[in-house]
Amino acid sequence: MKSGGLKQNNMIPQDKIIDGKAIADAMKKEIAAEVAEMLDKGMDAPHLAAIIVGEDGASQTYVASKEKACHSVGMTSSVYRMPANTSEEELLKLISFLNNDEEVDGYIIQLPLPKHINETKVIHSINPKKDVDGFTPFNIGLMQLGEPCFLPATPAGIVELLKRSGVETAGKHVVVLGRSNIVGTPISVMLSRKGADATVTICHSRTQNLPEITRQADILVVAIGKPLFLKADMVKPGAVVVDVGIHRIEDPTTEKGYRIEGDVDFDEVAKVASKITPVPGGVGPMTIVSLLYNTLQAKKRK
Repeated sequence: MKSGGLKQNNMIPQDKIIDGKAIADAMKKEIAAEVAEMLDKGMDAPHLAAIIVGEDGASQTYVASKEKACHSVGMTSSVYRMPANTSEEELLKLISFLNNDEEVDGYIIQLPLPKHINETKVIHSINPKKDVDGFTPFNIGLMQLGEPCFLPATPAGIVELLKRSGVETAGKHVVVLGRSNIVGTPISVMLSRKGADATVTICHSRTQNLPEITRQADILVVAIGKPLFLKADMVKPGAVVVDVGIHRIEDPTTEKGYRIEGDVDFDEVAKVASKITPVPGGVGPMTIVSLLYNTLQAKKRK
Protein backbone atom coordinates (compact mmCIF):
# COMPACT_ATOMS: atom_id res chain seq x y z
CA MET A 1 0.00 0.00 0.00
CA LYS A 2 1.05 3.57 -0.58
CA SER A 3 0.97 5.98 2.34
CA GLY A 4 -2.37 7.34 1.13
CA GLY A 5 -3.94 3.87 1.34
CA LEU A 6 -4.17 3.40 -2.42
CA LYS A 7 -3.41 0.13 -4.10
CA GLN A 8 -0.03 0.11 -5.75
CA ASN A 9 0.97 -2.10 -8.64
CA ASN A 10 4.21 -1.27 -10.43
CA MET A 11 2.77 -2.60 -13.68
CA ILE A 12 -0.12 -0.09 -13.64
CA PRO A 13 0.54 3.57 -14.53
CA GLN A 14 -0.51 5.80 -11.63
CA ASP A 15 -2.36 8.16 -13.97
CA LYS A 16 -4.88 5.34 -14.52
CA ILE A 17 -5.84 5.35 -10.86
CA ILE A 18 -8.60 7.72 -9.75
CA ASP A 19 -7.41 8.93 -6.34
CA GLY A 20 -10.61 9.37 -4.32
CA LYS A 21 -8.67 10.33 -1.22
CA ALA A 22 -6.92 13.26 -2.93
CA ILE A 23 -10.20 14.50 -4.45
CA ALA A 24 -12.00 14.16 -1.10
CA ASP A 25 -9.18 16.09 0.62
CA ALA A 26 -9.58 18.93 -1.88
CA MET A 27 -13.34 19.01 -1.22
CA LYS A 28 -12.74 19.00 2.54
CA LYS A 29 -10.63 22.14 2.18
CA GLU A 30 -13.49 23.84 0.30
CA ILE A 31 -15.98 22.79 3.00
CA ALA A 32 -13.61 23.84 5.82
CA ALA A 33 -13.33 27.32 4.25
CA GLU A 34 -17.14 27.69 4.27
CA VAL A 35 -17.38 26.46 7.87
CA ALA A 36 -14.67 28.95 8.93
CA GLU A 37 -16.66 31.74 7.25
CA MET A 38 -19.77 30.71 9.22
CA LEU A 39 -17.82 30.77 12.48
CA ASP A 40 -16.38 34.21 11.64
CA LYS A 41 -19.97 35.46 11.30
CA GLY A 42 -20.79 34.16 14.78
CA MET A 43 -22.79 31.15 13.60
CA ASP A 44 -22.52 27.71 15.18
CA ALA A 45 -20.57 25.05 13.28
CA PRO A 46 -22.68 22.55 11.30
CA HIS A 47 -23.50 19.54 13.49
CA LEU A 48 -23.60 15.97 12.15
CA ALA A 49 -24.85 13.21 14.44
CA ALA A 50 -24.69 9.45 13.91
CA ILE A 51 -26.61 6.55 15.44
CA ILE A 52 -24.99 3.13 15.57
CA VAL A 53 -26.78 0.07 16.95
CA GLY A 54 -24.66 -2.96 17.85
CA GLU A 55 -20.97 -3.77 17.64
CA ASP A 56 -20.42 -4.41 13.93
CA GLY A 57 -16.68 -3.80 13.35
CA ALA A 58 -17.01 -2.31 9.88
CA SER A 59 -19.77 0.06 11.03
CA GLN A 60 -17.72 1.16 14.05
CA THR A 61 -14.74 1.91 11.80
CA TYR A 62 -16.91 3.84 9.36
CA VAL A 63 -18.54 5.99 12.05
CA ALA A 64 -15.11 6.75 13.51
CA SER A 65 -13.97 7.91 10.06
CA LYS A 66 -17.00 10.22 9.83
CA GLU A 67 -16.20 11.68 13.26
CA LYS A 68 -12.61 12.35 12.24
CA ALA A 69 -13.70 13.92 8.93
CA CYS A 70 -16.15 16.23 10.74
CA HIS A 71 -13.47 17.50 13.08
CA SER A 72 -11.04 18.00 10.19
CA VAL A 73 -13.37 20.58 8.58
CA GLY A 74 -14.41 22.28 11.83
CA MET A 75 -17.84 20.65 12.14
CA THR A 76 -19.39 19.36 15.35
CA SER A 77 -19.85 15.59 15.56
CA SER A 78 -21.79 13.45 18.02
CA VAL A 79 -22.35 9.70 18.06
CA TYR A 80 -25.14 7.78 19.79
CA ARG A 81 -23.96 4.21 20.40
CA MET A 82 -26.72 1.76 21.32
CA PRO A 83 -26.42 -1.94 22.25
CA ALA A 84 -27.46 -4.62 19.74
CA ASN A 85 -30.50 -5.54 21.88
CA THR A 86 -31.93 -2.00 21.65
CA SER A 87 -35.65 -2.19 20.91
CA GLU A 88 -37.19 -0.62 17.83
CA GLU A 89 -39.22 1.65 20.12
CA GLU A 90 -36.07 2.94 21.86
CA LEU A 91 -34.41 3.68 18.52
CA LEU A 92 -37.50 5.51 17.23
CA LYS A 93 -37.54 7.63 20.42
CA LEU A 94 -33.93 8.69 19.77
CA ILE A 95 -34.76 9.49 16.14
CA SER A 96 -37.70 11.64 17.30
CA PHE A 97 -35.36 13.47 19.68
CA LEU A 98 -32.85 14.20 16.88
CA ASN A 99 -35.65 15.23 14.51
CA ASN A 100 -36.55 17.99 16.98
CA ASP A 101 -33.09 18.93 18.28
CA GLU A 102 -32.34 22.42 16.94
CA GLU A 103 -28.61 21.93 17.57
CA VAL A 104 -28.36 18.98 15.15
CA ASP A 105 -28.35 19.93 11.46
CA GLY A 106 -28.20 16.42 10.04
CA TYR A 107 -27.83 12.84 11.18
CA ILE A 108 -27.26 9.36 9.83
CA ILE A 109 -28.31 5.91 10.99
CA GLN A 110 -25.53 3.43 10.36
CA LEU A 111 -26.77 0.41 8.42
CA PRO A 112 -27.28 -2.52 8.69
CA LEU A 113 -29.47 -2.53 11.78
CA PRO A 114 -30.08 -5.65 13.94
CA LYS A 115 -32.64 -7.99 12.36
CA HIS A 116 -35.34 -7.34 14.98
CA ILE A 117 -35.55 -3.66 13.88
CA ASN A 118 -37.58 -2.75 10.79
CA GLU A 119 -35.10 -0.79 8.64
CA THR A 120 -37.80 0.65 6.37
CA LYS A 121 -39.84 1.93 9.32
CA VAL A 122 -36.72 3.55 10.78
CA ILE A 123 -35.74 5.30 7.53
CA HIS A 124 -39.32 6.56 7.07
CA SER A 125 -39.14 8.16 10.54
CA ILE A 126 -36.16 10.41 9.70
CA ASN A 127 -36.89 14.12 9.30
CA PRO A 128 -36.21 14.73 5.56
CA LYS A 129 -34.65 18.12 6.41
CA LYS A 130 -31.97 16.28 8.43
CA ASP A 131 -31.64 13.25 6.13
CA VAL A 132 -28.05 13.88 5.04
CA ASP A 133 -27.74 10.26 3.85
CA GLY A 134 -30.51 10.97 1.30
CA PHE A 135 -32.40 7.76 2.15
CA THR A 136 -35.92 8.99 2.96
CA PRO A 137 -38.72 8.59 0.38
CA PHE A 138 -39.08 12.40 0.37
CA ASN A 139 -35.49 13.00 -0.78
CA ILE A 140 -35.51 10.02 -3.14
CA GLY A 141 -38.68 11.41 -4.73
CA LEU A 142 -37.14 14.86 -5.21
CA MET A 143 -34.03 13.24 -6.73
CA GLN A 144 -36.23 11.36 -9.23
CA LEU A 145 -37.84 14.67 -10.22
CA GLY A 146 -34.48 16.41 -10.53
CA GLU A 147 -35.35 18.91 -7.79
CA PRO A 148 -33.00 20.18 -5.02
CA CYS A 149 -32.60 17.59 -2.27
CA PHE A 150 -30.08 15.68 -0.20
CA LEU A 151 -28.55 13.24 -2.67
CA PRO A 152 -27.53 9.77 -1.41
CA ALA A 153 -23.93 10.12 -0.24
CA THR A 154 -22.21 7.33 -2.20
CA PRO A 155 -23.83 8.05 -5.60
CA ALA A 156 -23.23 11.79 -5.13
CA GLY A 157 -19.60 11.01 -4.34
CA ILE A 158 -19.28 8.90 -7.50
CA VAL A 159 -20.69 11.69 -9.69
CA GLU A 160 -18.25 14.19 -8.17
CA LEU A 161 -15.38 11.72 -8.49
CA LEU A 162 -16.02 11.33 -12.23
CA LYS A 163 -16.43 15.06 -12.74
CA ARG A 164 -13.23 16.01 -10.90
CA SER A 165 -11.28 13.24 -12.62
CA GLY A 166 -12.14 14.68 -16.04
CA VAL A 167 -14.31 11.69 -17.02
CA GLU A 168 -16.92 12.79 -19.56
CA THR A 169 -20.35 11.26 -18.96
CA ALA A 170 -22.46 13.07 -21.60
CA GLY A 171 -23.49 10.67 -24.35
CA LYS A 172 -21.57 7.79 -22.75
CA HIS A 173 -22.98 4.34 -22.01
CA VAL A 174 -22.86 3.66 -18.27
CA VAL A 175 -23.50 0.14 -17.02
CA VAL A 176 -24.35 -0.15 -13.31
CA LEU A 177 -23.95 -3.56 -11.65
CA GLY A 178 -26.37 -3.67 -8.72
CA ARG A 179 -29.80 -2.14 -8.10
CA SER A 180 -29.79 -1.34 -4.38
CA ASN A 181 -31.61 1.73 -3.08
CA ILE A 182 -28.34 2.95 -1.57
CA VAL A 183 -26.12 2.90 -4.68
CA GLY A 184 -27.27 1.17 -7.87
CA THR A 185 -30.71 2.72 -8.39
CA PRO A 186 -29.86 6.31 -7.37
CA ILE A 187 -26.61 6.44 -9.37
CA SER A 188 -28.52 5.26 -12.46
CA VAL A 189 -30.96 8.14 -12.00
CA MET A 190 -28.29 10.76 -11.31
CA LEU A 191 -26.13 9.84 -14.31
CA SER A 192 -29.11 9.85 -16.69
CA ARG A 193 -30.31 13.33 -15.63
CA LYS A 194 -29.51 16.62 -17.37
CA GLY A 195 -26.00 17.68 -16.54
CA ALA A 196 -24.61 14.12 -16.55
CA ASP A 197 -26.52 13.08 -19.70
CA ALA A 198 -25.37 9.45 -19.84
CA THR A 199 -27.31 6.48 -21.23
CA VAL A 200 -27.62 4.03 -18.34
CA THR A 201 -28.17 0.28 -18.16
CA ILE A 202 -28.76 -1.43 -14.80
CA CYS A 203 -27.70 -5.06 -14.38
CA HIS A 204 -28.52 -7.36 -11.47
CA SER A 205 -28.67 -11.00 -10.37
CA ARG A 206 -31.29 -11.89 -13.02
CA THR A 207 -29.48 -10.21 -15.93
CA GLN A 208 -28.66 -12.64 -18.74
CA ASN A 209 -25.49 -12.48 -20.86
CA LEU A 210 -23.93 -10.09 -18.33
CA PRO A 211 -20.40 -10.00 -19.87
CA GLU A 212 -21.92 -9.02 -23.23
CA ILE A 213 -23.57 -6.00 -21.60
CA THR A 214 -20.62 -4.95 -19.45
CA ARG A 215 -18.32 -5.03 -22.50
CA GLN A 216 -20.51 -2.34 -24.10
CA ALA A 217 -19.91 0.11 -21.25
CA ASP A 218 -17.82 3.27 -21.53
CA ILE A 219 -18.16 3.57 -17.74
CA LEU A 220 -18.79 0.68 -15.34
CA VAL A 221 -20.10 1.29 -11.81
CA VAL A 222 -19.73 -1.96 -9.87
CA ALA A 223 -21.85 -2.25 -6.71
CA ILE A 224 -22.83 -5.91 -6.79
CA GLY A 225 -21.56 -6.91 -3.35
CA LYS A 226 -19.35 -9.82 -4.47
CA PRO A 227 -15.58 -9.63 -3.99
CA LEU A 228 -13.45 -9.65 -7.16
CA PHE A 229 -16.58 -10.22 -9.29
CA LEU A 230 -15.68 -8.07 -12.30
CA LYS A 231 -12.91 -9.66 -14.39
CA ALA A 232 -10.84 -8.19 -17.21
CA ASP A 233 -12.70 -10.12 -19.92
CA MET A 234 -15.92 -8.33 -18.87
CA VAL A 235 -14.46 -4.88 -19.60
CA LYS A 236 -14.14 -3.03 -22.91
CA PRO A 237 -10.58 -1.77 -23.42
CA GLY A 238 -10.42 1.89 -22.42
CA ALA A 239 -13.50 1.83 -20.17
CA VAL A 240 -13.60 3.69 -16.84
CA VAL A 241 -14.28 1.40 -13.87
CA VAL A 242 -15.69 2.60 -10.53
CA ASP A 243 -15.54 -0.01 -7.76
CA VAL A 244 -18.06 0.57 -4.95
CA GLY A 245 -17.53 -2.75 -3.15
CA ILE A 246 -15.49 -3.22 0.01
CA HIS A 247 -14.85 -6.63 1.59
CA ARG A 248 -12.60 -7.99 4.31
CA ILE A 249 -10.97 -11.15 2.96
CA GLU A 250 -9.20 -13.45 5.43
CA ASP A 251 -5.48 -13.50 4.66
CA PRO A 252 -3.09 -14.98 7.25
CA THR A 253 -0.09 -13.61 5.31
CA THR A 254 -1.02 -10.02 6.30
CA GLU A 255 -0.37 -8.30 9.63
CA LYS A 256 -4.08 -7.82 10.40
CA GLY A 257 -5.08 -11.28 9.18
CA TYR A 258 -7.20 -9.89 6.37
CA ARG A 259 -6.95 -7.75 3.25
CA ILE A 260 -9.42 -5.32 1.72
CA GLU A 261 -10.82 -6.05 -1.75
CA GLY A 262 -13.54 -4.50 -3.88
CA ASP A 263 -16.06 -5.94 -6.32
CA VAL A 264 -13.46 -5.59 -9.09
CA ASP A 265 -10.40 -7.77 -9.73
CA PHE A 266 -8.25 -4.64 -9.59
CA ASP A 267 -4.87 -5.97 -10.78
CA GLU A 268 -6.33 -7.56 -13.93
CA VAL A 269 -9.02 -4.99 -14.77
CA ALA A 270 -6.59 -2.07 -14.33
CA LYS A 271 -4.59 -3.41 -17.30
CA VAL A 272 -7.64 -3.00 -19.56
CA ALA A 273 -9.35 0.11 -18.14
CA SER A 274 -8.37 3.68 -19.00
CA LYS A 275 -9.15 4.77 -15.41
CA ILE A 276 -10.07 2.80 -12.28
CA THR A 277 -10.86 3.49 -8.62
CA PRO A 278 -8.85 1.52 -6.04
CA VAL A 279 -10.23 -0.12 -2.90
CA PRO A 280 -9.53 1.36 -0.43
CA GLY A 281 -8.94 4.98 -1.42
CA GLY A 282 -11.51 5.35 -4.20
CA VAL A 283 -15.24 5.73 -3.55
CA GLY A 284 -15.06 5.42 0.28
CA PRO A 285 -13.55 8.86 1.02
CA MET A 286 -16.03 10.45 -1.41
CA THR A 287 -18.99 8.99 0.49
CA ILE A 288 -17.80 10.63 3.70
CA VAL A 289 -17.11 14.01 2.10
CA SER A 290 -20.59 13.91 0.50
CA LEU A 291 -22.06 13.57 4.01
CA LEU A 292 -20.08 16.62 5.10
CA TYR A 293 -21.33 18.55 2.07
CA ASN A 294 -24.96 17.58 2.79
CA THR A 295 -24.56 18.62 6.44
CA LEU A 296 -23.21 21.99 5.33
CA GLN A 297 -26.22 22.43 3.03
CA ALA A 298 -28.60 21.48 5.87
CA LYS A 299 -27.05 24.22 8.02
CA LYS A 300 -27.34 26.77 5.21
CA ARG A 301 -31.02 25.92 4.62
CA LYS A 302 -31.78 26.79 8.24
